[in-house]
Formats: sequence, C-alpha cells, structure tokens
Amino acid sequence: MNEQGNEKIISLEDIDYNHFWGANERMLDFVRLLFPKVKLVVRGEMLKVIGAADDIAFFEDKLNAMMTYHEKFGNLTENAIMQIMENGGGPDSEQSDEILVHGRNGLLVKARTPNQRRLVEAVKQNDMVFAIGPAGTGKTYTAVALAVRALKNKEVRRIILTRPAVEAGENLGFLPGDLRDKLDPYLQPLYDALRDMIPQQKLLSYWEDNTIEIAPLAFMRGRTLDNAFVILDEAQNATQSQLKMFLTRMGRNAKFVVTGDVTQIDLPRNQQSGLVHATQILKEIEGIAVIELDNSDVIRHRLVTKIIRAYERATESQEQKKQQSDSEGGRTPYKPINN
Repeated sequence: MNEQGNEKIISLEDIDYNHFWGANERMLDFVRLLFPKVKLVVRGEMLKVIGAADDIAFFEDKLNAMMTYHEKFGNLTENAIMQIMENGGGPDSEQSDEILVHGRNGLLVKARTPNQRRLVEAVKQNDMVFAIGPAGTGKTYTAVALAVRALKNKEVRRIILTRPAVEAGENLGFLPGDLRDKLDPYLQPLYDALRDMIPQQKLLSYWEDNTIEIAPLAFMRGRTLDNAFVILDEAQNATQSQLKMFLTRMGRNAKFVVTGDVTQIDLPRNQQSGLVHATQILKEIEGIAVIELDNSDVIRHRLVTKIIRAYERATESQEQKKQQSDSEGGRTPYKPINN
C-alpha cells in the first residue's frame, strides 16, 4: 500500500474483487453509505481512499476485517458488514464448527453423513488418513474441503493434489497439448471441488504461485512435502511401489489424505493395488487412520446408490460361480448329446 498525504491506494489483488463488491457493485455502494467521510475510487483491483488520515485509517481497519470475512466465508453481506462495523466480526450464527468451508455463492460445505464426520475427525487427530469407499461417498470432496480450510486458517502453506494417470500409463507424452492439457482429464474432479470452494480470481492466483498444485503421481518422486496438505486421489490405481514412494514424501507439518475405491481398480491383472496393500500393513500404526465409507454415504443422485448395489450383487454372483467352478476342479459337468 502506498500512502500519498490524505490519499491511500489499497490493492485488492488477493481477493476476487468483482465477487467482493457484489453484482453491480452493490456492496461498494453500501460501504460508501457507511463511510461518508472518505471518497472511494475503484479501478479494478486498486482502491483509492481519499480523506482525513484518521478516517482513512478507520476505513482501512474495517476493510481488512471485511476482506478477512470474505476470504473465510466466501461472500460478503450487508448484515456481515454491519456486524463488522459494530464489533469487528461477522455474524456468530455463521461460524458453526460443522461448516468446513464457506464456498462460492453462499455454498456451505460440511460433512453430511456419520462416516464423513468420522473422516473429518480422523484428519484432525492423525497426520495420515486413508479414506476408502465407492463413488459418490464424498471422500475426495470432503478431503479437498479440509485442505482448503487448513490453507485459509494458515495451518499449512500450500495444497498439493495428485492422482495416478493410469489410463496413460503415467506416460503423458503421447497426449496432445501442454502438460496441463494432458492432465486435465484425470484431475477434473479436483478442479471442480476447488471451484466450488474458492473464488475464481483467488483460485487462479493460487495456481499461478503454486499455493495450490495439481500434478500426476509420477511428479512426486524425489520431493519432500513440508507445510502442506496433500491429497492422493484414486489411490487404488497406484502400484505398491508408487504408493510407498508417495507416502514417504511426507515432510514436517504435513497432512496426507489418501482416497480411493478398491472396487474400481484399473491396474493390469498382475499388479496388486498399492492402496489395498498399504491399508493392510499400515492400519495399526499410531498417527495413521483408515476410514471406510459405504453406500449409506452416497450423496449423489439416488440412482447412484442403486447402481452401486447392483454391481456389488453382480460381483458377488460372479465370485460364487468362480468358487463353485474351482471346487469342481474347473471342469464343466458332462452333458450327453441327444441325437
């Protein structure tokens, strides 16, 4: 901020200033009414404040409180501004411990099922958590929300999100486009979650300065991840050696969350899933928790639960037939041919 007599230039580049001022700059008009002793001139991300030194200092103090509130809760309302004017804080009713992140457009992101709440508690109490469950159980979305909350609360300095690019065999060179174009098909669910929780302008700045990094699992090799909230998604498609490599990247003041669905393993038949292996050998270690989610946690369309159950029944039927075939020595019973 540069001070020029009774004029001060304040940068709003660290927030989504269009969202901050609201549609048609409605919040800016409201703020002008509350601060008649200063003149406010907005030029994109720059705000010029003109007035007496004491009035400028008072306005700047309240503006910083508004920006902090907006960053934490994802929006700014007239009610919140009035609370800030009176006591420096926002409405107490909006600070529920159950809410993980105040997302965009008033979205409240929180754990919705008992197992999701167990996941939240497990991350609070452990530095490494495995979250295993079928599609739609919210394991990745909840993990991303916890990461965003940790970043906003300055518990970590960065978020690192990674997935194994199994379909391309971790060899992305044959796909068209630059690195980001190659990775987007694999990492889209992570982008979607982040866009729900962080204003677009702020999210772009996080990507540009690597506060939030999204990369394939292969790019984790050789690194030490300090002061970071790290999420490995779709971990069922990581091999044993890949998962060991990833887990041993943990540095100081780091949180690791590993999510996956052991019923959707896309690895070649001769390779065991690293997620299955890791949860078997690490679950008894203090500081590591394994949380299992199930059909009761599915919060997508009601048909998703029915689809998951249908596939489970089909899998059970196939296993029963295979066991029956194995018990018969793999031989097909003789049937006489009628001439």
